[in-house]
Amino acid sequence: MSLGLNNALSIATSGLSATQQAMAVASQNVANAGTSGYIKEIANVQSNVAGGIGYGVSTVATTLATNDQLQRVLYAQNADVANYQATSNSLSAITALQGSTSADSGSSGTLSDLLGKVQSDLLSLSSTPTSSSAQSSVVSAAQSLVQSVNTLGETYQNQRQSAQDSIVSTVSDINTNLTTIGTLSTQIMTLKASGQSTADLENQRFTALSSLSSEIGVNWRVSGNGDMTITTTNGTTLPTHNRTSAGEAVSSTWPLTTSSAEVTVDKAYPGTTTANAIPGIMLNGRDVTSSLSGGSLGANITLRDTTLPTMQAQLDAFASTTANRFQAQGMTLFTTSTGTLPGSSSGTLTPAGTLGFAQDMQVSATYTADPSQLVNGSAGSTTTVTNVLQYAFGLTLADGTAQPSSDSSSLGLNGNLSTGYSGNQTILDLATTLTSSQAATANSASNSLTLSQTSQSNISTSFNTSSGVSVDTEMANVVSLQNAYAANAKVVSTVQSMFSALLNAVGS
Repeated sequence: MSLGLNNALSIATSGLSATQQAMAVASQNVANAGTSGYIKEIANVQSNVAGGIGYGVSTVATTLATNDQLQRVLYAQNADVANYQATSNSLSAITALQGSTSADSGSSGTLSDLLGKVQSDLLSLSSTPTSSSAQSSVVSAAQSLVQSVNTLGETYQNQRQSAQDSIVSTVSDINTNLTTIGTLSTQIMTLKASGQSTADLENQRFTALSSLSSEIGVNWRVSGNGDMTITTTNGTTLPTHNRTSAGEAVSSTWPLTTSSAEVTVDKAYPGTTTANAIPGIMLNGRDVTSSLSGGSLGANITLRDTTLPTMQAQLDAFASTTANRFQAQGMTLFTTSTGTLPGSSSGTLTPAGTLGFAQDMQVSATYTADPSQLVNGSAGSTTTVTNVLQYAFGLTLADGTAQPSSDSSSLGLNGNLSTGYSGNQTILDLATTLTSSQAATANSASNSLTLSQTSQSNISTSFNTSSGVSVDTEMANVVSLQNAYAANAKVVSTVQSMFSALLNAVGS
């Protein structure tokens, strides 16, 4: 009989131990229900059988309720959302300055409206050439146009600087997450080798990976020994350990390195010289900037090196075209700060000397000092004004030939940018096209953000259903476990009473 009681006591005691473990796991799940990247843990037990007879249960390693496919899709979506968010936030500062091409003409605040005001004031001046008020109105309208061009150009570079600063900050955050993943992987491998549970550490690692997935697009693989390998979307491996298995240092500078830099219109990545180059992102002495895409890092790299420089090139091309077409008709109304014109050659405009003209553009001091210079001579000849109205704002010249085309390719510091639209347009059409193009870029980012956020929400819901924590379900499990614990405790108490009775019977 004592053997039977011993077996019953062993079974009940093992049940108590297993129930305690399960309650601890449930409590851990509830405590982390709001932790980003946390995956529900599952307490596992196995039945103990010997000689065909059960003798209770034993706890085995806690596991995660992972859904690998959904998790990979979700983390990829995290990268998309962060990418579009960073892009949309940056470009909204630009579109806020550009007005709306859909607003009524004359009240939209767009470049075409401001240039149109110069045109209409020149038309008024052609009717009253000796009017000082009409002369001053033209200069004032030209100054308003220049101020808008200057402000837009400065904003492009401010946003590029902001993108550069974010790149440096994000690289630091990526390094922190990679280091955390590596440290946790080392601990996981050690515990796994000794047969111990690694669920808590794996969850901490996935939390770091979830954070990393918003910073850069990544893939990952977990090996049999528990180590995790991280790669970018194009396959570049991002190190998580700074030492090899033999204990040798991988690099004194790891995982990624870059440096702060002042971003100006005459600096780019990659630059043409050391002086005008923006630092790249290095990995073990190798430039991997082009391998880092997706997430907030990828967005800011694209903003700094492509999107915003292209907008600068579009504005430079428009500004220089306007200045040169006015000058070609005898009215050098728009110049650089030194009173010269941006680069041009016979027959067509060229990028030479136009980079950054948008920020340097001003109304010539000749006209701001004496607006009457807009008309020819004391008699108030309107020949120049008429030519500007007819030809500077038109598509053809006085001899019937076509206007020199505005620059549309081979733009930017490295000559690798293009406006994305034809340069064979009037200056008013160029202004409208520029604003529409840049607004379309911003709208595309905004619309993509909305769509990606919706997808992220749907995927997150599906992932949480299969792998996330349901507090209601966990609390219901706790109640069941409490009942199971009480039942096992009752068995232990009953067995103990039976042992006492048996000992009393033997002793009497």
